[in-house]
Amino acid sequence: MIGLADEYILSGYMDNEQFPTIAGLSLHLNVTRSTVYAWAKEEEKADFSDIVEKLMSFQELKLMNGGITGDYNSTITKLAMTKHNYSDKSESAHTGANGGPIEITDIKYTVVDPRGA
Repeated sequence: MIGLADEYILSGYMDNEQFPTIAGLSLHLNVTRSTVYAWAKEEEKADFSDIVEKLMSFQELKLMNGGITGDYNSTITKLAMTKHNYSDKSESAHTGANGGPIEITDIKYTVVDPRGA
């Protein structure tokens, strides 16, 4: 299985694929995707886990290059890159002077008489 899996990655994957996928690997090995994921987690199948990591690295590289050159659809590339821990979200934090907390001063309270007086 290791030889077949390596062949899939290094020999151009399947005819209609732009880059290797877990689905393509599972079809090449004639097993289910869940079997591929299970094998990758088994300690005694470290070689297979390495194959899956190699597949994911190759996929990431192809996605990045195809996205940069415009060979791949940007929306699909962006979606697929989330599987490689990429995201386009941004986070912002509000801080005061010297990076500390924001101090709120000059708060005014108005007491309202509930009787309207």
